[in-house]
Amino acid sequence: MILSNPIFLVIVTICIFVAIRVALYRTGLVYIVKKWWLRFEDCFHVYQSFKVPKFNESMQENQLYGRVTDYLNSLTSIEESDFTNLVTGKNPNEIVLQLDPNQTIEDDFLGAKVIWQTEGSGAGGSRNLVLKVRKADKRRILRPYLQHIHVVADELEQKKRELKLYMNVDAPDRAWKPVPFTHPSTLETISMESDLKSKVKSDLESFLKAKQYYHRLGRVWKRSFLLYGPSGTGKSSFVAAMANFLEYDVYDLDLSRVKDDSELKILLLQTTTKSVIVIEDLDRYLAEKPAGLSFSGISNFMDGLLNSCCAEERVMVFTMNSKDHVDPAFLRPGRIDVHIHFPLCDFGAFKNLATSYLGVKEHKLFPQVEEIFLSGSSLSPAEIGELMIANRNSPSRAIKSVITALQTDGDGRGAGVFGRRVGFDTGSRKSESVEPGGAICGEGGVPAVRDIRKLYGFLRMKSSRSPSHSQSFDADSAHREG
Repeated sequence: MILSNPIFLVIVTICIFVAIRVALYRTGLVYIVKKWWLRFEDCFHVYQSFKVPKFNESMQENQLYGRVTDYLNSLTSIEESDFTNLVTGKNPNEIVLQLDPNQTIEDDFLGAKVIWQTEGSGAGGSRNLVLKVRKADKRRILRPYLQHIHVVADELEQKKRELKLYMNVDAPDRAWKPVPFTHPSTLETISMESDLKSKVKSDLESFLKAKQYYHRLGRVWKRSFLLYGPSGTGKSSFVAAMANFLEYDVYDLDLSRVKDDSELKILLLQTTTKSVIVIEDLDRYLAEKPAGLSFSGISNFMDGLLNSCCAEERVMVFTMNSKDHVDPAFLRPGRIDVHIHFPLCDFGAFKNLATSYLGVKEHKLFPQVEEIFLSGSSLSPAEIGELMIANRNSPSRAIKSVITALQTDGDGRGAGVFGRRVGFDTGSRKSESVEPGGAICGEGGVPAVRDIRKLYGFLRMKSSRSPSHSQSFDADSAHREG
């Protein structure tokens, strides 16, 4: 009776089917059957093979081989291959998958299947990569697929390369000397109003994607920034954040070590693409009227004919304490595209710092701090940030220390800091919006250079100078990339 029951038979059949599936998966039979089926299916397709040798005819390494290898190592299908090596990655604790000799990897592109095979021993012997494409798909996908490999390889190379900081030092060869660039500042860690951060990020992102646009206009693919404001407001920290965001090397050019215009040109020639070229305190250097470099040499460095030939895919950054006494010829559009003001803190900036450093959004002492700021007192973000770091375990004590510093060292320093320009400045036609508290402060920066008396006064309050970030965005965007 039970065996004749149809429901019972269905249940038994399902159980048997599940048991067979589990047995097949545990023994690998499903994988073997699938592999045999794919081989059988391939018998009905005609493939064309393309070999990528590791070395060319002159026994020099084939660059395409390395790019294809990087691309294949990034594919998820490498995990499904029969033979895959586990090797240490860029970091000691990182483990990555790597190709093995005589390995087969499948890839899909535009709905077509392509097959890569590795040939050779790999231990000093000849090593090749072989691309197999169905002849029916070759015309449609081959060129786009190879271009896709180049694009992905560029992205992978950019991610894994270590950034460097180059400095021009006194040496017989007068060349750049590199050190690892490990500054931790990023645009994400900088505390600023969301709209200002969006403007900075969108400007940099649009620059990265604007190569064809610049070339269509007949312009050099470069971008130039002016960062101006008092010491300790985070200009150098912002440069580091830009470099980390763009993943560009940094060339820190000290003009006082450059003997003449010819040497300045040579230094520019020695810079590489994907780099940020920085000249700090340009206003102070111009005011000293240097004997070696000429003003025309500096202006030509910023946008001259040599700059047009050698500054492709570069960002140039100039910092100043003030641009009021600088010849407008140095600041005109074309030489400077974006102006960013780094002011002293106001109350809005102070609240941002309190949130970042102390985790406090509201406090009973805030009204007193606001009243002091409205009276005209102010400090740099670096000064306020260091006071908060020194007293980070007690928000009340940290805010009281800021109040004391504002009353003793900040009197009159904030005059005129309200009503800063926030917006894009197009040079001849300016678009301005006045926003009280438009200064945005955040983490990171460079210690402000103060006289010994002030430094000693802050040390007595168990504080020291350190970076913090503050800025309003004021950009000359006549040449923005749409």
